[in-house]
Amino acid sequence: MTFPETSPRSAPRRGIPGWLSVGLRLAATGGLLGYALRNVQWGRMLELLQGADWRWLAAGLALTIAVQIVAGMRWAALARPLGFDATPGYFVWRFFEGAFFSLCLPSSIGGDVVKAYRVGDTTSRRLLAGCSVLADRLTGVSALGVLAGAAVAAARWSLSLPATLAVAAALLLAVLGGFWLVVASLDRIMNLVPASHPVREFISQLLPYQQRPSLIARALGWSFVVQIGGTISVALIARTLRVDPGLGAWFSVAPLVALVETVPISIGGFGVRENAMEYLLGHHGVAAEQAVAVALLCGLTRILSGLVGGVLFLLDRKTGATPAAVTAG
Repeated sequence: MTFPETSPRSAPRRGIPGWLSVGLRLAATGGLLGYALRNVQWGRMLELLQGADWRWLAAGLALTIAVQIVAGMRWAALARPLGFDATPGYFVWRFFEGAFFSLCLPSSIGGDVVKAYRVGDTTSRRLLAGCSVLADRLTGVSALGVLAGAAVAAARWSLSLPATLAVAAALLLAVLGGFWLVVASLDRIMNLVPASHPVREFISQLLPYQQRPSLIARALGWSFVVQIGGTISVALIARTLRVDPGLGAWFSVAPLVALVETVPISIGGFGVRENAMEYLLGHHGVAAEQAVAVALLCGLTRILSGLVGGVLFLLDRKTGATPAAVTAG
């Protein structure tokens, strides 16, 4: 990637120094973890770890990795119409790399930037890759929002299972309608931009989404597979410590925790995840040390699965175009 040279007369860019940004994130992570641990009885925590059945953690880790593979394939489907002809395996590879970089950056935003940078070979291609990452992220968060919204409604109004499913269906229809409206309006938005403006050309590259209206719906379907798999993974990890409030409880807790983790406050979601898990599981009769221990094991699982991306990154340090070996013929 070639960056334009900075003119000597240009005013220096101002922003938060890197060391200060990292320091603030570390402070936020430490403060949030300290707050989550304030009510923990350490003797009970030790007993939980001594009686742990680590086979459940291995099962949860395996499912987490499988879910990430599905998510990488979903991203490949969204990137292909934009001209990225690499195989699904290539996008799965890059998806794991992004998960690795998300471990040391706030939320998963930094990992998304790395994914776009690794897929594109020029500035314009990286911007276009960023659009595919954004589309992938939006479908994932939308599915998460549907599950979380239905869970909140069920808890707030004590809804039955059929009523909860009806709420989820209504939310899903609203999400699909919103996506359809935006995608169907791409050509109108493009026509509002002057012909010589670079934004017009950029929007024109997104028109393939308009020609494939079912693509977003399929991506949302895969997103539900990802989110449901992620929820079951959390339930399996909790079984490591013999914490089992019921699968229904996890579907009202895990999506909300995952949604809160998207807030870019702490590093790797640590602190945010523990506080959210402690608060939400408390409504299901789970003790603070149990909830925090489950959250910490979820964080450990994320680290272990993220290290897979670290290994893949070390195996392929090339940052240029899509390798010919993995492109579709």
